[in-house]
Amino acid sequence: MARILAIDYGKVRTGLAVTDELQIIASGLTTVKTKELITFLKDYLSKEDVELFLVGEPKQMDNTPSESEVLIKPFLSQLQMFFPNVPVKRVDERFTSKMATQTLIDSGLKKKQRQNKALLDEVSATIILQSYLYNQ
Repeated sequence: MARILAIDYGKVRTGLAVTDELQIIASGLTTVKTKELITFLKDYLSKEDVELFLVGEPKQMDNTPSESEVLIKPFLSQLQMFFPNVPVKRVDERFTSKMATQTLIDSGLKKKQRQNKALLDEVSATIILQSYLYNQ
């Protein structure tokens, strides 16, 4: 089997998480600068077999798209253009940032360490991936 790669897309940074090859365990992969994301993905997919991209879908509480969806749409087009053989699924990402923050608190990280936005984005991507795996 191939991996599933989750993407928590952001204006400045993007968190990434990936499954093991059996698609059982979700692990944080890294956080990359958004402007370098496609280059990173090209390199990663040249080394690893990925069968699905999961992209977080930011929504408001009333289920309408959030403002950041405008930034994600062009990225989704790029994904299709550069990786036409890898399907893309969207996953509701409401509350992932709050859940990621709580996860960092629960893990015992000091306040200064929890302020690392890159780590928060990576944990958010992992939560997106875990929720997808759980609901399969």
